[in-house]
Amino acid sequence: MAASGSKLAIYGAISANLAIAIAKFTASFITGSSAMLSEGIHSAVDSTNGLLLLYGIKRSKQPADKNHPFGYGKEVYFWSFVVALLIFALGGGVAIYEGIKHILHPEAIDNVKINYIVLSLAILFEGASLIVALREFTGSVSLNGILGKIRLSKDAAGFAVIIEDLGAITGLIVALLGVFVGDYFGFIYADGIASVCIGIILTGMAAILAKETKGLLLGESLNEFEIDQIEGILKKHPGIIEHGIIKSIHFGPESVLVGIDIEFNNKYTTDELEAEIVNIESEIRSILPHVDKVYLETRDL
Repeated sequence: MAASGSKLAIYGAISANLAIAIAKFTASFITGSSAMLSEGIHSAVDSTNGLLLLYGIKRSKQPADKNHPFGYGKEVYFWSFVVALLIFALGGGVAIYEGIKHILHPEAIDNVKINYIVLSLAILFEGASLIVALREFTGSVSLNGILGKIRLSKDAAGFAVIIEDLGAITGLIVALLGVFVGDYFGFIYADGIASVCIGIILTGMAAILAKETKGLLLGESLNEFEIDQIEGILKKHPGIIEHGIIKSIHFGPESVLVGIDIEFNNKYTTDELEAEIVNIESEIRSILPHVDKVYLETRDL
């Protein structure tokens, strides 16, 4: 997904989360619900996270300079990792703390209908945000195989929004169940337990996001299919006797460096060899547009 697509999904998520956070905090103040307070904190953190992702995308577009000759593409990976830490610490941590506090000192929820209304509307808003994010990320609104697509994707900002939205919707459903159990069965511990469950869900989502962005920060290569495509190009050139390992590294969702050691047939003149190298580089870029840096080294293998 292009950065513009990521931005659209992020803008949608920020708008939804700001509106939901205000509603949740208001409902929490009126009803005294810890699960609602946890959800309010979660939405506020998600709004901040959206701003950080936008900042990361902006920073990643800076042109290369002498200090960063391969550009700033990894900025978006760094800020996505920061988002994972914030979800873990502020979202999950605070939710678990509030839940434990209310389990130890349980209180009945007042004006419970407000919680039902706010949580139901929040699920609708988060669902709309998730639909936008999925369309921009995969081209459809299906969750089928989404984890595999996230693992293959190098668009950290795009899948961060999806992970956040999935965590938010799951947390909202848990909060709604907690309110219902407390209201219908009179179980005063339900609200605190729901808050702890929300915290566990958020820390789990944060762990998934941190794992995926960590790999990108360390420098992931092209996937096997893309490597095979480059192999196919090299095989079409009879002048190549042998080539080394195809080395690649992502510097951003749309910036990849590929380096290959190649042994050419000695029948080439210098001009012919240079033309052959240019042709190979052009062919690689034509089938893999995100490969913007190709280095072919001629040597005896």
